[in-house]
Amino acid sequence: MFDSLSGKLCKIFRNLKGYGRLSESNIKEAMREIKLALLEADVNYRVVKDFVAAVKSKAVGKDVIDSITPGQQVVKIVHDELVNLMGGTPEPVELKKYNNRLMLVGLQGSGKTTTAAKLASYYRKKGHNPLLVGLDVQRPAAIDQLVFLAKQLDIPVFYDKKEKNVVDIAKRSLIEMQRCKATICIFDTAGRLHIDQQLMDELADLKQVICPQDILFVADAMTGQDAVTSIKEFNEKLSVTGVAVTKLDGDARGGAALSIKATTGCPIRFVGLGEKISDFDVFYPDRMASRILGMGDIVSLVEKAQEEFDEKQAVDLQKKIKRNEISLEDFLQQLKQIKKLGPLENIMSMIPGMGNMKGLAVNDKQLSHIEAVIQSMTRKERLKPQLIDLSRKKRISAGSGTSIQEVNQLLKNFMMMKKMMKKMMSQKHKIPNIGGKLWR
Repeated sequence: MFDSLSGKLCKIFRNLKGYGRLSESNIKEAMREIKLALLEADVNYRVVKDFVAAVKSKAVGKDVIDSITPGQQVVKIVHDELVNLMGGTPEPVELKKYNNRLMLVGLQGSGKTTTAAKLASYYRKKGHNPLLVGLDVQRPAAIDQLVFLAKQLDIPVFYDKKEKNVVDIAKRSLIEMQRCKATICIFDTAGRLHIDQQLMDELADLKQVICPQDILFVADAMTGQDAVTSIKEFNEKLSVTGVAVTKLDGDARGGAALSIKATTGCPIRFVGLGEKISDFDVFYPDRMASRILGMGDIVSLVEKAQEEFDEKQAVDLQKKIKRNEISLEDFLQQLKQIKKLGPLENIMSMIPGMGNMKGLAVNDKQLSHIEAVIQSMTRKERLKPQLIDLSRKKRISAGSGTSIQEVNQLLKNFMMMKKMMKKMMSQKHKIPNIGGKLWR
């Protein structure tokens, strides 16, 4: 989402760091370029104006200009101001032990139904017992989508396709909440425009019945400043308590996400980073600022890895590496766990210095090809790749939809990796992660 902005800011900072000393004219020129970069990223004009003024007032100070590393000092100032711009500290929804009610509102197509399922999954991991409620009777198949997602997660969902009065459905869902002992009820409402007075009145009626502790506006990051305008209007009528920004993995400019807190006063609480249920997290302004400035977000990466990786498998793998007994079966298991972390591009952006490296090809399809080749092998072949002769290679390539050359390349790279690990272990070095490239 922020690739373009991140690339431009990193270039500006590289130029600043190239100066042995900084003058007011150097800083003024850098501020002009930062201003243009933010405006091109679709950040609100007034927000940009205030942001640049705040950075400039601190950057031209004597402590910065006389500093040994003035360029780095300016980067820190920009980082801190970006954090302040996006809200300062994370503001997740604070829940009670029971009887929590969360209402999702927003425009059509913003991703409310998927966000409802993601929130249910998120809070279940936190120890809550969620109930999903389908109140979108306007969009065809909306309830079917919610039921499908709920079934995948094994989370109960309350709905009534025959009833068109959403207020009545909401009343009955509160009874169901007590019956199934749900600790949090997540209400998925229909998308609507703020200019549709009838539908906005319906939301106001729902609010009276549900009495939600939190009303989350689900904003599509791809809609730009229109999302900010909609949040303002919904906030005036409903007193929105927070925002969940979806599709941050898209290729839009992303400036609206930087403008939300400053222009509406509503904090961003959650972000959706992909289509998978797991591609969802609390919004951390400091971590997002670091990613925008090309500093990575290693904390989020480690937290995600801790959630997705099997600790017992990792210990077993380490023992196998020490004994040089690693097989393609082991690599397949590691590959599956890596894929759980999300798109490779997102993972790379979390690693400091990797997000803005040019010429670095990150292709999720290559991982899928590797997985297809290994899965086309028998278990015996995965454990003993040396058994794979020409006839077996033909069968594997046909089964995986790849060429014999690609199968050969995979096997060759795997054997080279094993030799390298054996050599490193003999030199008593630290054991590396085996998520290296086997496909070129």
